[in-house]
Amino acid sequence: MTYFDEQLALLKRERQEDQDQYQQLTQTTSVAERRANGLTWYPIAIRGSELGRGDYLTVEVERPSHQDIPHRFRFGMPAVLFSNYNPKTDRVEGTVSHQSGNRLKLTLRVDELPDWSRDGKLGVEVLFDDNSYDEMEAALKTANTLSQKPGHPLIPILTGEQVPTFNAQTPAPVLPQLNPSQVAAVHKILSANELAIVHGPPGTGKTTTLIQAIKALIKQDRQKLLVVAPSNTAVDLLSEKLHDEGLNVLRIGNPARVSERLMALTLDHKVSTHPHMNAAKKLKKQANEFRTMAHKYKRNFGKAEREQRKALFDEAHRLLKDVGQAEQYVIDDLIANAQVVTATLVGANNYTVRDLTYHTVVIDEAGQALEPACWIPILKAQKVVLAGDHCQLPPTIKSAEAARNGLGTTLLEKCVALHPEAVTLLNEQYRMHEHIMGYSSQVFYDNQVKAHPSVARHALFADDTALAFVDTAGCGFDEKLDGTSSTNPDEAALLIRHLTQLVGDLSQRYSLGTFPTIAVISPYKQQINVLTEQLKNSPELQPYSGHISVNTIDSFQGQERDIVYISLVRSNTEGDIGFLSDIRRMNVAMTRARKKLVIFGDSATLASLPFYSDFITYAEALGTYQSAWEWM
Repeated sequence: MTYFDEQLALLKRERQEDQDQYQQLTQTTSVAERRANGLTWYPIAIRGSELGRGDYLTVEVERPSHQDIPHRFRFGMPAVLFSNYNPKTDRVEGTVSHQSGNRLKLTLRVDELPDWSRDGKLGVEVLFDDNSYDEMEAALKTANTLSQKPGHPLIPILTGEQVPTFNAQTPAPVLPQLNPSQVAAVHKILSANELAIVHGPPGTGKTTTLIQAIKALIKQDRQKLLVVAPSNTAVDLLSEKLHDEGLNVLRIGNPARVSERLMALTLDHKVSTHPHMNAAKKLKKQANEFRTMAHKYKRNFGKAEREQRKALFDEAHRLLKDVGQAEQYVIDDLIANAQVVTATLVGANNYTVRDLTYHTVVIDEAGQALEPACWIPILKAQKVVLAGDHCQLPPTIKSAEAARNGLGTTLLEKCVALHPEAVTLLNEQYRMHEHIMGYSSQVFYDNQVKAHPSVARHALFADDTALAFVDTAGCGFDEKLDGTSSTNPDEAALLIRHLTQLVGDLSQRYSLGTFPTIAVISPYKQQINVLTEQLKNSPELQPYSGHISVNTIDSFQGQERDIVYISLVRSNTEGDIGFLSDIRRMNVAMTRARKKLVIFGDSATLASLPFYSDFITYAEALGTYQSAWEWM
């Protein structure tokens, strides 16, 4: 079995598991349950429609209610428009061609809306996303074929058969705004012939470093770059920052954050505002008018009317063909002039840029990227830059078997182990007090990460401690199983009491406008529900609710707050800590706080894992260990 055959087998297992979970969610649940799971918008209203490329109809829909429910609709995903009168038969499939806020555009594989769409009770639902799997599979098959022939510069290096090379003559860049490890990372990227890796622990300015490296690469190679990341949010952040640095950025796909600045970088927006599109817009309007006139003919009409209707449709199609040619000319022009193309990993194969090749591909957040998805952009490049941190959360994988057998190990992790000569560790962090950072640096980064003097001692007020471990051992705070998730209501109540006291203390020192930001996080979803409910019922905290966010650890990767509380939940006589044993998740949790980190847990249960017993020893050495009895 070749390297890529193994990857294909793992991907097949993951696809099957994903499909099974999707079917279980959709086939056995009501429309309200599917809506709660983010798969469905129901009810919806149709706000407009127009014919687009290839005579496909695009409809714009809006959800007028249930707007606060998170959803899974993303650009490029397959979805279906359905009627809840007859959901099995009255349905038309299509693709999400735009999504922002509570509106989305669905491009349907028909040229007119079916009659049932006028009867109300309409909804849209995400379909299983075969497209992403197809793209990953195709990339792995292509890589497999190329790996058996000499010539592709990256494949033998990324699979560990050869070592990367560097140009020793490359001059070191002069970047006074960066620290020495950041400058070293940019230099490594510029001198690499095939591979460079930026290992960026929390708060070390990985994005800042990448932006300067991309600018330097464009200057050095005078060629366009492809910059990708696994999530739309990460792509948005890079797109905006590159644009702020004066680069011509073309964002392929749909931004997750709908800001005007980001929208202005998208291909859709640039096409619509291109001077060559003015005439095409008039033709498109005319084509849609002809189409509307044709649809006004009743079903039963004579030969003359039928011919008239056909002539109107033919003319609409002819005009749309001219529009399509004008659009293609504009797209080619925009792509030719872009310095940086940005997209998600799968979006790098969007039909508009599918056949492009690049000198360099930059993959950000590579620690959260599935390896098969990384091969989609890699095959378009001569050189790749991987940036991320394999000591934080890995990608989400549905199949436990596939994760166990190697899909859970990212390309970043493999390359760090295979090619240490390609790695630069960013070793100065700008987020946390040194006591908050110290344990993470010790366990994950060989004590190499240090706090910048501007943050090393910053505090909420003089003499405040930056770290506290509140030990609930012996308090009788037993965990409970709620569905598939654990909760600990007593621990939650104590945490809220502790937080209330801290907020009361801070209210003497800060106005509402300057009040510190606070996050309350836990690895368990049900505990989040318990904490949210208790927070609502704490009148003293209500004036500060705008400063307090409550969420799972996973959704907090990449974020930071002045104060972070962590509820570890697990408390049992067996010493069973469940997925608290994934210490990378705890690395994320413990490194979100800038000035104060407070952790609640049961030392008797947690001590079964050295990671936690060593952390408790660390807290004791700093004099920040407290027993919950002090707060009871």
